[in-house]
Amino acid sequence: MTIQPVSGKANGTGASLKSVTPEKVKSTEPQATNKSKDNLDITAVAKEITKAFGSSQSSKIINEERVHAVKKALEEGKYPIDAERIAKKMIQMEREQFNDSR
Repeated sequence: MTIQPVSGKANGTGASLKSVTPEKVKSTEPQATNKSKDNLDITAVAKEITKAFGSSQSSKIINEERVHAVKKALEEGKYPIDAERIAKKMIQMEREQFNDSR
C-alpha cells in the first residue's frame, strides 16, 4: 500500500489520512525540557567515605616485608601451620557470608 503525497489517500481504500498538527507532535515530547537540570547533593557521610577511599589508595595494601618473611619461613619449613585454627576461620567466614546473604 502506498500513500499518495498530493491527495493524502491510501491506494485502494479511499480513506483520507488525518494531518498531524505541530501541537500534537510537541505534546509527545518529554515535559522536562522547560525544567531545570538535575542536581546531586553529596552528604557529609559520602564526603567522608570519598576521603577515606582516597587516603586508602595512597597506602600500601600488601605488606611486602611480611609476605617475604612468610615465604622464607615456608621454604625453610619453619612456618607453623595450625590446621585446626585455619578450619575454624574457614567455618567462621562461611557462617558470616551465609548470614549476610539472608
